[in-house]
Amino acid sequence: MLSKRIQTLSASLTIAISTLARELKAEGKDVISFSAGEPDFDTPVAVKNAAKKALDEGHTKYTAVPGTPELLEAVANKLKRENGLTYATNQIQTNNGAKHSLFNLFQALIDEGDEVIIPAPYWVTYPELVKYAGGTSVIIETTDESGFKITAEQLKDAITPKTKLLVLTSPSNPTGAVYSKEELEALAEVLKDTKVLVASDEMYEKLVFGDTEFVATASISDDMFQRTITINGLSKSAAMTGWRFGYMASANTELISVMNKLQSQSTSNINSITQDAAIVGLDGTIDKEIEEMRVAFEERCNKAVELFNAVDGLSVVKPNGAFYLFVNIKEVSNDSMQFCKDLLEAEGVAVVPGVGFGSEGYFRFSFATDIETIEEGIKRIERFVQGLKK
Repeated sequence: MLSKRIQTLSASLTIAISTLARELKAEGKDVISFSAGEPDFDTPVAVKNAAKKALDEGHTKYTAVPGTPELLEAVANKLKRENGLTYATNQIQTNNGAKHSLFNLFQALIDEGDEVIIPAPYWVTYPELVKYAGGTSVIIETTDESGFKITAEQLKDAITPKTKLLVLTSPSNPTGAVYSKEELEALAEVLKDTKVLVASDEMYEKLVFGDTEFVATASISDDMFQRTITINGLSKSAAMTGWRFGYMASANTELISVMNKLQSQSTSNINSITQDAAIVGLDGTIDKEIEEMRVAFEERCNKAVELFNAVDGLSVVKPNGAFYLFVNIKEVSNDSMQFCKDLLEAEGVAVVPGVGFGSEGYFRFSFATDIETIEEGIKRIERFVQGLKK
């Protein structure tokens, strides 16, 4: 009865683990979850007030499919002001979160047999959406030693006549890796004289640590500007996960146009109230709150890295952004799924198996929670690992 296409699709492992943790907690079990990719902060007040104002003023009707003119202008202004990228409003589409952005993009671009290059570890959704569109994922492996980033040589070796798209994520989910300007320039040099497009997922751009500087992929050169589709939103930086706001920008107006056509036959416009709220999230009004969250994430990151690297049998590369650690468990287990199941059962700690991100021998740990919870969680993980080593 079901289509072959839908039967190939796997459920999100991160959502599955988070759901299981909530269910166990509801049953009265002592569970600490580090599985969700969601800030623990509340949405800034100015954003909430903008939503309330939109309701009071009756902004509850359909809007244009890609978004209201005011919202599209706010996205364009943000990209110009913060990233040095100039887009017209007809080169922008707003979506129900960045996952929706990616779905639209892959459906619009990928045909049966097209190849999409995805560095691993990757966000769990990328290869699933490629598969659903009929394409083939070409995975480039990275390691702790490479900082979980691909090299120009690896990219060159992966490109074939069938390559349609490269997916880049900086900062990365699940590793927190951030590509420098020089690293992006090296990748851009490889892409010159090819027809390969780039989907640049920049959802965590505001959450970078230390002296790390975020560089937008499309800003590297005019060539990269022309081939890059920038994907972003407010879920992570502005603690607006439930508001479902994402956006895409591309120099290719035809591509945006066909995605508008696709969206017109699926969701139509995104939530009208969210659109008004998102303008405030984009225009600089909440920059102070975003910076406060970033500082807190960095403090938590430093503490978690210190504690994990003190656990015999575990190690972690300090991330430069996002709010995840990708913890190496290869000394104690070669089965991350079993490790995570046993950890949840034995110690009530929920983390996500690395295999779900395309890299066995790791788990993802979200430090988007308070330091006291982080300390207690890592103490339980250490106790569990000590038991494995006996």
